[in-house]
Amino acid sequence: MGKEQGAPATAVTDVETAVAAGAVSARYPVAPGYRVNVRSGPGTHYSLVKVLPYDALVPVRCQCTGTTVSGPYGTTDIWDNIANGQFVSDAYVRTGSDGYVAPRCS
Repeated sequence: MGKEQGAPATAVTDVETAVAAGAVSARYPVAPGYRVNVRSGPGTHYSLVKVLPYDALVPVRCQCTGTTVSGPYGTTDIWDNIANGQFVSDAYVRTGSDGYVAPRCS
C-alpha cells in the first residue's frame, strides 16, 4: 500500500490529516475477558510488542489488511494500528462494524 503515483513526496497522508484533525480521539474496547496481543505489523507472524490488559480501550489510528484471524467479533483480515508500530486484529476490537472505521494505513 504505497502512495499513489503522481503524489508529491511532501503530501500529507490521510492518517496524518486524521490525527491532526483530532479524528482519532475515539477509543474502542477490546473483547471482555481477553488479553490481546499487540504485534509490530498487521499479522500473527510479526513480533509480539506487548499484551494489552483486560478491559483495555484502544485508539484506531488507521487500518490495513493482514493475516486473517478469528476472534470474538468474527473472522477478519483487518488489523488496527493503535500506535506507531503497534497492531491488533480487528477480530478482538469492538468497533461496531465489520468493515473499516478509520483511514487505511499507508
